[in-house]
Order: sequence, then C-alpha cells, then structure tokens
Amino acid sequence: MNQKLRKLVQQLGEAIHESVSESPQIAGVVADIRRQGFEVMLMLEATIGLNEVEEQPGGALEVSRAGQRAEAGEQGTFTTQDLHFLKSLRISIAGEQAEGGDA
Repeated sequence: MNQKLRKLVQQLGEAIHESVSESPQIAGVVADIRRQGFEVMLMLEATIGLNEVEEQPGGALEVSRAGQRAEAGEQGTFTTQDLHFLKSLRISIAGEQAEGGDA
C-alpha cells in the first residue's frame, strides 16, 4: 500500500474513532451504565477493505453476467464485488464461473 493511501486509511480510522467518541447517543448510554455503578471500556475493531477499481476502455464500468441477467429481468443478481466477496468466503453461486476458470 502506498504512503498516500496508508495515510488516507489512517485518517478514516481516526474519523471513525472521533464519530464514536463524540456521539451524544453513545455518551448518554455510557453515562447510564456508569450511573448503574459500572465503568465502561469500549473497544471497537474496524476492518477496512480496499478493492482497486479497474477502469474499462472508454470509462465503461464492468458489467458481470449477473448484472446482465438483471437487465433481462431475472432475479437473484450479484455484482462483481458481491461475487468476489462470496468467493472469499468459499461460497459458489450456481451458473457463475470463478475467476481464472476454476469452479
């Protein structure tokens, strides 16, 4: 990951932290818990995933076969990112061929 991208991801993490720590709703619930006699320690873990967007010639976006079926009016459509995510979980979709030709 290049330095600029690393810095942007760090800024995103800091923004998430600030949003949570400055939330009036969270502060109110924490105060209620403290009034009940408990100390609150809140730890959140954020997973930030990045997928590089590949531009197609002429700036056209890639349309998966699932997207093409959506245009044809069929149900159960997935975007290319959906399919990639499902594949990362080792979930295959009938009728969709895995990248690189392996099913």
